[in-house]
Amino acid sequence: MRAPALLLIDEPAAGGTAGFVEAPHDAPVVRAMNFAVTRGDGIFETVGVHDGVPHDVEPHLDRFELSARMLELPEPSRDAYRAAIARAVELINEDGTPPTAFVKCIMTRGVEGTDAGPTGWVYAGLYPDMTPVRTTPARMVTLTSGFALGIGAEAPWLLLGAKTLSYATNMAAKREAVRRGADEALLITTDGYVLEGPQSNLLVRHGDRIVTPAPDGGLLHGTAQRAAYDFFSSQGLSTEYGHVPVASLADADGIWITNSVQLVRPIGWIDGNEIPFDADLTAGLVDYLVRRPDGS
Repeated sequence: MRAPALLLIDEPAAGGTAGFVEAPHDAPVVRAMNFAVTRGDGIFETVGVHDGVPHDVEPHLDRFELSARMLELPEPSRDAYRAAIARAVELINEDGTPPTAFVKCIMTRGVEGTDAGPTGWVYAGLYPDMTPVRTTPARMVTLTSGFALGIGAEAPWLLLGAKTLSYATNMAAKREAVRRGADEALLITTDGYVLEGPQSNLLVRHGDRIVTPAPDGGLLHGTAQRAAYDFFSSQGLSTEYGHVPVASLADADGIWITNSVQLVRPIGWIDGNEIPFDADLTAGLVDYLVRRPDGS
């Protein structure tokens, strides 16, 4: 099995050189007092690599910059991260193209008590083959987020919509879903609206209409979700962003979740309600998402 790839960014902030250093995948990267370790104070993006092709690199870098602004971090060097992503993909593909891999880009605030500036690196590795998951309906449960719709705009310090390294709550939600006998979790507001999964966006079909929760309320604007909308539009379905009531899920004509590595997963059951599964439409969606020739 090929080893993961690790590339240390020389100057993660914009304005510096675009260099990086290749390092052993298990090399020490951060000091004990790095803000990533002590406070989860940093950002990340995960680029999916499918059949050897990195998908949506520029949209991921756009979100990386957005997260940096929300955390008041220095602007990341797009040139440095773009070059490191490209080299990481080359390394992962050296012994043949795996069906599913990933490249994770990370930037932290740096080391507490120093003025050394941000720390950054890129890590690439293999992921289990997601092919079976993409066409097998999953079970989902809704879990409260503990806040009402729109809190992201009212309280920007909550950093909703930023991909921060503080992911303990997301992982806890996934574990809770498993404890409840489900495969996936869906976070909802206290006033009855759908948000997103801990690592995914939600797409809901009602007739010829596909809707996903609007990203203007502190949600991530998913890269795979946007690509899925391109496919659905090509099939004559209308696509939109809006507020999605939890109650509307029970009579949905189809539900999918999307993310960059898994790409898509159909939902066949949510909170005790069976959800229709269109195998042909899902197969077409999977094929489109995987085989986009330039990954964009």
